[in-house]
Amino acid sequence: MPRVNFPPDFLWGTATASYQIEGAWDEDGKGESIWDRFSHAEGNVRNGDTGDVACDHYHRYKEDVALMKELGLRGYRFSIGWPRIFPSGKGAVNSKGLDFYNRLVDELLAANIEPLITLYHWDLPMALQDQGGWANREIVEHFSHYAGTMAEALGDRVKHWVIFNEPAVFTLAAYIAGIHPPGLRDGALGMRASHIANLAQAEAFRVMKATGKASNVGTTLSMSSAYPASDGEEDRAAAERFHALTNVWFLEPLLKGTYPQPFVRPLDPARIGVLDGDMEKVRADLDFIGINLYTRAVVAHDEGEIQRGLREVRVQDAERTEMGWEVYPESLYSMIKRIAADYPGKPIYVTENGCSYSDAPDANGVVDDGRRIDYYRGYIGGVARAMTEGAPVKGYFAWTLMDNFEWTFGYSQRFGLVYVDHATQQRTIKNSGLWYRDLIADNGFD
Repeated sequence: MPRVNFPPDFLWGTATASYQIEGAWDEDGKGESIWDRFSHAEGNVRNGDTGDVACDHYHRYKEDVALMKELGLRGYRFSIGWPRIFPSGKGAVNSKGLDFYNRLVDELLAANIEPLITLYHWDLPMALQDQGGWANREIVEHFSHYAGTMAEALGDRVKHWVIFNEPAVFTLAAYIAGIHPPGLRDGALGMRASHIANLAQAEAFRVMKATGKASNVGTTLSMSSAYPASDGEEDRAAAERFHALTNVWFLEPLLKGTYPQPFVRPLDPARIGVLDGDMEKVRADLDFIGINLYTRAVVAHDEGEIQRGLREVRVQDAERTEMGWEVYPESLYSMIKRIAADYPGKPIYVTENGCSYSDAPDANGVVDDGRRIDYYRGYIGGVARAMTEGAPVKGYFAWTLMDNFEWTFGYSQRFGLVYVDHATQQRTIKNSGLWYRDLIADNGFD
């Protein structure tokens, strides 16, 4: 295999999320989040796990930044806990919560690590959920005020901002599939929530830009490259419908002012709560596009599915991670190429990519996770291939820095480059972390 090289200014980093690592769930004036409420309810999370302590990053952030420096990271993507800043989602700023993120940013910059802040990675203040959450249009004002507050407070030092992490998860998966808080199963409500989230993204972008302090503002979307199950026209059309809802439902309105067509029947705007003037308000000329991608989807036409007319096909005998996700490196390459072609001129960051394997320290304290190295080698190789073909990729953020609270899977899945013993909070850099360190130092690999 020929050597894989990257540009000198390529931004190598890792990514985390506030609820998954911080802990300190009720300290220093922090309000209750929907994930606090959801994880404390019996039966929602595997083994009854919660994020109450998680990786205790709130107290150990200096140790964690030192680990990042040891790994040679050039960037670190982390999220802010909205209820740590506004305990009820609005009102007065909680100064102790803001102080934590000020200290974290300063610690990163002292270590020559560029912060990339995600404003919302799913931990909505519970007080706002009690008022309808993302299905209540009033949240547009509350979120944009929060976004502007953070840009004003940290924008003198932070230039890279992600508005949302994977809005499909906190609207469609949470309000329709019911697998994330608020755990509802209401299709109509979920579709309306998705439109309101798009309005909130656009308004937050405008408010942040108006501060003059947020120079590089984008959003991050969960994506899976859609491959038709056959070369037949029906399967190819089904794969396009899958792409419309899964990959660009929260991108097409912002950059092109229209919704894609993910349903068998033409989309009725009223069905998703579009009001007069909304499609002008929903537009925002993002500075970059963030791609979170782990695997692909193989899609077949299905006449029995009356909404989208499709089903996903499980590939037999495929290599899979311990999450059950197929290892298919070409999927990241093909997704980057598709987004670069459909939204030309927009810089792209791979804001999440990684894999879950449970390798633990051996008798010598070594975590030999060769499968993770192989995974990264394949997917990062795809990033390089896309770049050689002209895709404007500016950075790559591995998911994740350290083993953490993996949402409804609790602590049963390990995605980290750093192993965390959750009983003792001891951190151990895995062999994959050492490999990633060397990749960054060499700006490529053989």
